[in-house]
Amino acid sequence: MRTNRLKRSQLQDWLRLRSALWPSRSLATHQREMADILADEEFNSVFVSLEPSGRVVGFVEISLRLTAEGSRSSPVGYVEGWYVIPEARCKGVGRALLDKGEAWAASQGCREMASDAEIENEIGRSAHQRLGYDEVARLAHYRKALPPKKSPR
Repeated sequence: MRTNRLKRSQLQDWLRLRSALWPSRSLATHQREMADILADEEFNSVFVSLEPSGRVVGFVEISLRLTAEGSRSSPVGYVEGWYVIPEARCKGVGRALLDKGEAWAASQGCREMASDAEIENEIGRSAHQRLGYDEVARLAHYRKALPPKKSPR
């Protein structure tokens, strides 16, 4: 297994894996987010893992944030997205991806990494914990629809 920084020739593979991780997002949303990430490589990095055949089987998106929940330093490396195809899991792919992401964040001056996972994402939460990430908070998000804006008369 080889893990390296994303190459332009791997954009379609990255898109395929992002779509598997976040299936409710539209293709246009994925493409816009990918363009934003690639446009700001000073604060973002993407790494991919490849099988010996060259097939991309996982990715991690890392960003630099000023702060993150539970962090004590700034900037903080942040795992924005992390995905390994099911048949490649539990084989060291996820660890290799995070190792690359963490090394990149450290090279940018970070002393901490942070991440998040949905409460119901047991696989993701377990993977984070196995790789040394401590759960620091739980958060419920709320929304409320507001009545339509009244037009002036």
